[in-house]
Amino acid sequence: MMSALSEAEKQYLLKLARRSIEAAVRGEPPPPIDPSALTPTLRAPGASFVTLTKGGALRGCIGALEPYQPLVEDVREHAAAAALQDFRFPPVTPDELDEIKIEISRLTPPTPLEYRNTEDLIAKLRPGVDGVVLRDGWRRATFLPQVWEKIPDKADFLSHLCHKMGVPPDTWRKKHLEVFVYQVEEFHE
Repeated sequence: MMSALSEAEKQYLLKLARRSIEAAVRGEPPPPIDPSALTPTLRAPGASFVTLTKGGALRGCIGALEPYQPLVEDVREHAAAAALQDFRFPPVTPDELDEIKIEISRLTPPTPLEYRNTEDLIAKLRPGVDGVVLRDGWRRATFLPQVWEKIPDKADFLSHLCHKMGVPPDTWRKKHLEVFVYQVEEFHE
């Protein structure tokens, strides 16, 4: 398991995400990052999801499952993308900025979840703890652990995840899919 971020690191990332969203929405370049102000953890490769809400409802969520850049750059990039590039929503507008709340999820690397059948899969899922990735060939979808709060039933959770992946909701019952789990360190404004 990865070591927890300090409160100062969390606040730095939240402020960076806020500035990134504001710059992106206004068509400005991303805010600069001062390398001398970064801790080793913020400079290290990290995977994150940035979730935007407005009035308690989802307004955008973009991220990466695997680290491919420093955590600080990952958060900056995904904050802007969540505001402008989540295909489920129109881009955030400047007049919405004051209403947008930011949540950052720092991910552990996904690990395969081996299972024998649907009952075994259901038994191994840990609601509220595990984020889940389903993969079927080139198709892939994930739900962060926080989604368990809205979809607490394990079968419903998997059905919704299949739908998100673009396959029939009962695919997980009819086909042996690749399943991966991960955990997150979640913090928000």
